Amino acid sequence: MTTLKSKLQEDLTEAIRARDELRSSTLRLTLSAITKEEVSGKTARELSDDEVQKVIAKEAKKRREAADAFAQGGRPEQAEREKAEGVLLDAYLPQQLTDDELNQIVAQAVEEARSAGAEGPRAMGAVMKIVNPKVAGRAEGGRVAAAVKRLLAG
Repeated sequence: MTTLKSKLQEDLTEAIRARDELRSSTLRLTLSAITKEEVSGKTARELSDDEVQKVIAKEAKKRREAADAFAQGGRPEQAEREKAEGVLLDAYLPQQLTDDELNQIVAQAVEEARSAGAEGPRAMGAVMKIVNPKVAGRAEGGRVAAAVKRLLAG
């Protein structure tokens, strides 16, 4: 078992003992998503820590999107719960890049792509290929794409 998955299970046991309903339900759902990912496909397999991290990131993103939807739908108490679950899951993810750090990485990638001959908005794919491995797991794809577009346009 991977260390991150075993940490999640230990934290779940702890949350159940402490009767922390929010934490235990969030960790249960996350562990179930990890198990679902492990058994999907032709053969069951154990996920690596990186793959587990991706599942957690996907679950955290779902919580943020659900919180926005509930807030727009006039259900603030449900939106707050979803936000709290997202924050809880964020604790298991690597520290997110600040806007300045992200812009710096993107600026370097844009220069790299330009030196390789990619120019203007068409360079988006080339820049994303350079940026994505550097920011993997530390910035959402939408944030990265927006920063790349902004720097390519301006």
